[in-house]
Amino acid sequence: MVNFLRQRLDATTDAETLGSVPVSGKSWLSRFFAMAGPAYLVSVGYMDPGNWATDMQGGSQFGYRLLWVVLASSLMAILLQTLCARLGIVLGKDLAQACRDYYNRPIGIALWLLCEIAIIACDVAEVIGSAIALKLLFGIPLVIGVLLTGFDVLLLLGLMRFGFRKIEAIVMVLILTIFVCFGINIYWAHPDWGSVGRGLVTPAIPDKAALLIAVGILGATVMPHNLYLHSSIVQTRQIKQTPEGKKEAIKMASLDTLIALGGAFFVNAAILVLSAAVFRASGTVDKLEDAHKLLAVNPALGGTAATLFAVALLCSGQSSTITGTMAGQIVMEGFLNIKVKPWVRRLITRGLALIPAMFLVGVSGGDKTVETLVITQVILSMQLPFAVIPLVAFTSDRRRMGEFTNSIPIAILAGAVTLLILGLNLSMLVDQFGLLKTVLGIAVIVGFGAWAVLGHKPRPAEAPL
Repeated sequence: MVNFLRQRLDATTDAETLGSVPVSGKSWLSRFFAMAGPAYLVSVGYMDPGNWATDMQGGSQFGYRLLWVVLASSLMAILLQTLCARLGIVLGKDLAQACRDYYNRPIGIALWLLCEIAIIACDVAEVIGSAIALKLLFGIPLVIGVLLTGFDVLLLLGLMRFGFRKIEAIVMVLILTIFVCFGINIYWAHPDWGSVGRGLVTPAIPDKAALLIAVGILGATVMPHNLYLHSSIVQTRQIKQTPEGKKEAIKMASLDTLIALGGAFFVNAAILVLSAAVFRASGTVDKLEDAHKLLAVNPALGGTAATLFAVALLCSGQSSTITGTMAGQIVMEGFLNIKVKPWVRRLITRGLALIPAMFLVGVSGGDKTVETLVITQVILSMQLPFAVIPLVAFTSDRRRMGEFTNSIPIAILAGAVTLLILGLNLSMLVDQFGLLKTVLGIAVIVGFGAWAVLGHKPRPAEAPL
């Protein structure tokens, strides 16, 4: 049995093998179904426990007023993830590999370290979210639940031996479970649909607390390591390496992204709507356990709604561990050009996440879990520019992308999204840390921007990336 598990855990995943999933069939629809899948793995990161925290705080504090932030963040995510798919399909390299090949080594190392911080922050959210779900469903103490999450993913990684499509199927089942659980709870909660509609189309940031939550929603929705992940796993599809084949693959991958992240938007919006409908009268929800209790005592919902909430939370944490492992492995191997076994990478990342998670749970006694998760998402948001800037720069470079370069409207829109992300981050810095530290933050980001433009390796203009 031990040897069997070792073989499974030491196995190289199909995600690392280019063209491991054939895209064939006479009809466009059959080819699309073969192409579909990577975006669903990516969408997991858009509905992980960190998203739950920011959406719950937004709904419980401000009702439906921050729904537009969820919508805007989802639209940004769709745009950026389609650019990732385009990069991977055209160049045959993921974003980490492209950064390593394009930038000087100091820049590459800096980008890698920043991304590792983001992955650890995300993993902290997954650890705490899964531990809370175990406590709600089975009564397992929070500290024990945190420790258990350090081992659960090793069993899931063993499944990778059976094929990349099998992993996609497992993740899709988990996503569907989350979708159904929240669909039922929303139906039972009877939200104010008029206010829901106004919240979606009326931009508003009521106060500084709302700004922090808005930045957290952005960080929780547009996740930096997902940009690296998507540009890699889209290459698992065996496409025709011709201009026509790449064009069709880009269209299919873009549609796959639109559908998958559209579903993720529903989940995020449902969490905020449920919070606004059920928790708003009780004030800010500081713990996911409190949300569970409020659902249980609500006469219109009852214990079944609370159980569905906990089941969805557990599915969210477990599915996120799978894609988090893939992203961590892709980032480390891409930037450092080394091969790392999945279980080794998982132990490294989980070990680094368990330390702060245990500390936060121990110090707070399990209180303020939502606030802790929001902080992890703000950290993700602060790292976003350092992934988005290279992505937009690479996909807008005609010398490297050729005919697949971003069109002028897409390049302008992507640039606007980048500036918006920078603006939100800087606004949050001003409110949280004051003007002097914000100026230093601006200097760092501007300096990186100049470094990213001027600090790349010298290469002939005609050379591909």
